[in-house]
Amino acid sequence: MKLYMHPVSMTSRPVRLFAAENKIAMDEQVVDLFTGEHMQPAYAAINPSCMVPMLEDGDLRLTESSAILKYLADKIGSPAYPKDLKQRARVNEVMDWLNTNFYREWAYNLCYPQLFPHMKRRSDEAQAATLEHGRDNAKRWMKVLNDHWIGPNNNYLCGNQITVADYLGACLVTLGEVVGIDFAPYPNVRRWLDTMRKLPSWPQVNEAFDALAASTKGQKFVTLS
Repeated sequence: MKLYMHPVSMTSRPVRLFAAENKIAMDEQVVDLFTGEHMQPAYAAINPSCMVPMLEDGDLRLTESSAILKYLADKIGSPAYPKDLKQRARVNEVMDWLNTNFYREWAYNLCYPQLFPHMKRRSDEAQAATLEHGRDNAKRWMKVLNDHWIGPNNNYLCGNQITVADYLGACLVTLGEVVGIDFAPYPNVRRWLDTMRKLPSWPQVNEAFDALAASTKGQKFVTLS
């Protein structure tokens, strides 16, 4: 198997973390997002979406982080993607929620427009409106994540057993560290992230991401407060 990825990518990190934790052997090919390699013809020819990650396994190509995680878990028979129909449906629900609700506001309307020049809006007014919208909706989703999905009694997103939803969710939520978001108002989220950080492979997989977060420390960003 071969994984096209970038070590800082929020959606590459979950796949790399799951693979590392489960000792899944795969070659890694870095696609340099910061130089625009993902938009060049060579990569676009094999992934028209021009995004990472992408997994190649023989004649199969998968281009969505969520789908890759599920495929890998099924391939090795991991309990992180339960066989029980109702348990699996819950994992699917949380992963869809993360992708369609939470991450849209968290990343694309709050964090990314502040971090990446090509995602900044064309006027100060449009930028401010985007960040206000992203902040208000991200606060809403963080409350749902804290109170509903995790709550005071669960160790993980779907109960007390780790699932592929946790690998995806933790790597998406930690994006907030890059813009200095304080997780103190969300104690269940903070507790869950602390648990995920105890995974043996977390430091190695997140080394480049941690360096990015360190590089922005002290800068002024719009956050949730």
